[in-house]
Amino acid sequence: MAETTMVRVAAVQIAPDLDSGAGTLERVLRALDEAAAKGARLVVFPETFLPWYPYFSFVSAPVLTGAEHLRLYEHAVVVPGPVTEAVAAAARRLGTVVVLGVNERDHGSLYNAQLVFDADGSLRLKRRKLTPTFHERMIWGQGDGAGLRVVPTAVGRVGALACWEHYNPLARYALMAQHEEIHAAQFPGSLVGPIFADQIEVTIRHHALEAGCFVVNATGWLTEEQIARIAPQEALRRALTGGCMTAIVSPEGSHVVPPLTQGEGILIADIDLAVITKRKRMMDSVGHYARPELMSLALDNRPAAPMRAAASFEASPFPASSGSRSDEGDQSAHRSQAAADGDPDQRVAVLRSAAG
Repeated sequence: MAETTMVRVAAVQIAPDLDSGAGTLERVLRALDEAAAKGARLVVFPETFLPWYPYFSFVSAPVLTGAEHLRLYEHAVVVPGPVTEAVAAAARRLGTVVVLGVNERDHGSLYNAQLVFDADGSLRLKRRKLTPTFHERMIWGQGDGAGLRVVPTAVGRVGALACWEHYNPLARYALMAQHEEIHAAQFPGSLVGPIFADQIEVTIRHHALEAGCFVVNATGWLTEEQIARIAPQEALRRALTGGCMTAIVSPEGSHVVPPLTQGEGILIADIDLAVITKRKRMMDSVGHYARPELMSLALDNRPAAPMRAAASFEASPFPASSGSRSDEGDQSAHRSQAAADGDPDQRVAVLRSAAG
């Protein structure tokens, strides 16, 4: 657990700059300054906020989205690169942990990525959304299990999932089993309608209860002008409204402060990490309330790679990464996990043989 139990956190609900990734980055940096000035030590931004969420893919037929898809490529974020360096510098200057959603460009593909920067500016985690949802499958590639990690930060143990990944109980359990203290949730916002906001609220409150952790959730906002630009047909504009539920939830499933569901703003709250023990004393889903001899999760945490060098494959069960350079920093962690996986575990062996 973190050195102090009291942490001030912030969830940001603002509009992107639909013309420029650099413009959206400026908005991110301004929001960081504002949140830090109010004492926030953790700041969470919406899903793929940089350069912007691909709303166009939700309201336009695929055959009509080519130009906008290519424009997203043009403004997408390379990790590491100038954008991550700018955010890292701000995190280091402000002493703030930052969770930022980006459209990550890795050569010829785009991914829905979540980046966690520690208060010293280091990039502690880069993960990719496991399965893009519905229209998103035309935009992004798939992530892998290597990103299902909880990382230690200056504010505690932080895990992250994007949008409907919260409907995947095994993905959530993977983070729960690593004892996350603060869960950063990200949704696009300004999508589907009011029912989406209700669904988000149910989902994040349930995860807080089940995981016994705090959830800091950020959703994005679109202005009326932006909605009209994305959906010139008025009949489609309702699909780009509602769905905002920027919120901070305690391990007991309650809102720490009233949620933000309309307009732009930064939600600020003080959370007490000691409440985690209070909740888990009653029900610890991955501890005294678990039955691992009956049910357990098997996670393949190897990074996906389209090619493996034969020599390195013989030396290690983990393939060499061919993705963004930031993946290279995670290899030592994967090797350590590989060693741990090699330890005798008769229960897992029995389960696997039974499954076979």
